[in-house]
Amino acid sequence: MKVPRSRLLAALVAAPLLLTGCSAGSLGSSSDDAGGGTTITFLVDTADSSVKPAEALAEAFHEQNPDITVEVETRPGGTDGDNLVKTRLSTGTMDDVFLYNSGSLFQQIDPAKNLVPITDQPYAADIDESFKPNASAGGELYGAPIGTAMGGGVLYNRDVYSQLGLSVPTTWQQFIENSQKIKDSGGGVAPVVQTYGDTWTSQLFVLGDFHNVAAAEPTFADDFTANKAKFATDPAALKGFEHLQQVHDAGLTNTDFASATLADGLRMVADGTGAQYPMLSAIAAGGLATAAGGNTDSVGFFALPGDDAASNGLTAWYPAGAYIPKSTSGAELEAAKAFLGFIASPAGCDAQTSASAPTGPYLVSGCELPSDTSQLTKDVVKYFDDGKQSPALEFLSPVKGPSLEQITVQVGSGISTAAQGAALYDQDVEKQAQQLGLAGW
Repeated sequence: MKVPRSRLLAALVAAPLLLTGCSAGSLGSSSDDAGGGTTITFLVDTADSSVKPAEALAEAFHEQNPDITVEVETRPGGTDGDNLVKTRLSTGTMDDVFLYNSGSLFQQIDPAKNLVPITDQPYAADIDESFKPNASAGGELYGAPIGTAMGGGVLYNRDVYSQLGLSVPTTWQQFIENSQKIKDSGGGVAPVVQTYGDTWTSQLFVLGDFHNVAAAEPTFADDFTANKAKFATDPAALKGFEHLQQVHDAGLTNTDFASATLADGLRMVADGTGAQYPMLSAIAAGGLATAAGGNTDSVGFFALPGDDAASNGLTAWYPAGAYIPKSTSGAELEAAKAFLGFIASPAGCDAQTSASAPTGPYLVSGCELPSDTSQLTKDVVKYFDDGKQSPALEFLSPVKGPSLEQITVQVGSGISTAAQGAALYDQDVEKQAQQLGLAGW
């Protein structure tokens, strides 16, 4: 996702997968280059959550490779920055290594033409198989993952679940039954927290349901991209909108859903005044410490369930990749390949952890999370460990209408029906697909 496509990205900017654009601001190197050796530049965006891990990687890599200096440079995000990345690639002026999206947006920078493959590098075998399709093209792997993956699902208050004898649901029916029991318990706990004061948060019932869509309709992403499948007419894709309407119509939300904010939602699920909150795991892990005063032990996470318990799994968002442009050559190319190898190693993961607490699994063999990892993050990691996750739609298709958050607010507020909302979204994505010049639109 990119900012202009959805304000969901604005909340996700802490997640490495959202980094786009470029600029020219150098932050200095991991050490001075007075002693000679090779110097390479590493381009990232200006968010602290990107800069600090990048600097930690540069320093730790230099400690192991004193003849190589990595200078971290910064770039803005957004459409302008994204266009600058493409311009630098096309003109051969890109930094030696750069951070960019994985998934469908990665394909837009023409990897085969512009990037150096790392398929033959020994560390390619250490990169998790779930990440590789998101940084590959034409059978070649081009990127190493930076940061951790995350999931779209439901935060839940473990104490409320324990007190009412509830089990983590693996079907939508079980989720509704749990929600109704919470409502009927008489404790004044909101069964399902919604926070439309931050409109982007309204999208999770739709976006987080895509694992279930893909399980029911394996070709949906390709058909959607080719204008052969629609949310309003595909029964599996429509369910996310239907779930949003059902939760509203059954009176399962907090009474202040129209004005509540993300901070309110995190606080409610942490203190037990709200039992369940559809949310992105990384946003929750990063925000609970602030919004809930550090009260994170009581919060768990489960994947948004669908109709079939047998296919229950997580809709996953993958981290960004570090890539090498073809303009990098000679000693700098060898240094850049070595740097990517360090990123895709336990030492690289440890360096990132030292700068920023992980909010999901590192997709590199041998990387371990610290002992004080939150229960929420442990729950997310288990889906990856068990192989029960699949990509969010945006990693499979470049098509995402910019008005989804307004449409899901309407459905979740009872202003529009699920069918009306899905039809509006189909109209919304048509405009965006035409702007992208996709075939079939």
